[in-house]
Amino acid sequence: MSGSAPVSPPVRRRRSRLVRALGTMLSGFAIAWCVGFAWFAEDMPREPASQDTSADGIVVLTGGASRLRAGLDLLAAGRGRKLFVSGVYRGVDVSELLRVARQRPDAVECCIVLGHEADNTRGNAIETRDWAGREGFASLVVVTANYHMRRALLEFRRAMPEMRLVPHAVAPEAFRRSDWWQWPGTLSLIAIEYTKYLVALARPFLPERIGIDLS
Repeated sequence: MSGSAPVSPPVRRRRSRLVRALGTMLSGFAIAWCVGFAWFAEDMPREPASQDTSADGIVVLTGGASRLRAGLDLLAAGRGRKLFVSGVYRGVDVSELLRVARQRPDAVECCIVLGHEADNTRGNAIETRDWAGREGFASLVVVTANYHMRRALLEFRRAMPEMRLVPHAVAPEAFRRSDWWQWPGTLSLIAIEYTKYLVALARPFLPERIGIDLS
């Protein structure tokens, strides 16, 4: 009769220690993730960092009409000389964006530039760096969603370490900032964004052959 060879007690003990060590490690990672997640959620901007600070230019990271409306309001208020909208789908023009944002086309259309190359946050930073360099800008107001601001600033500072960045966080209409833990949609959105932020933090330490594409 055939069968597997019996496992000796020393081997069983080694396997047991390995399983316990692995369980402890995973538990530690889970606890660290949860603590960091709670900090990330509570530390999200509740409002723009500055209501009156101006910069050379304004950049909006596409992702919702509320971001564009905020950028257009800043431009109309003279908070920047030009507005750059990064990550726009090809075929979309300024007049279409103004229609979506429900603004008067003759108000600020002359000062808006569209970027079509970026398809993720890192690409937004690179695309904006190239535009700001051509314009000779040394400071930018960065407009994006409140949950996305920390990762956006991380990528922008990596791409433009000398640039002065003024965050202008926008709260999406359906986003429940004050009691986020009670809303599954908001909770899921923050959890996904926090995980992406951790991956973005770790990117410089990962092998170059590992491709990471974060939106």
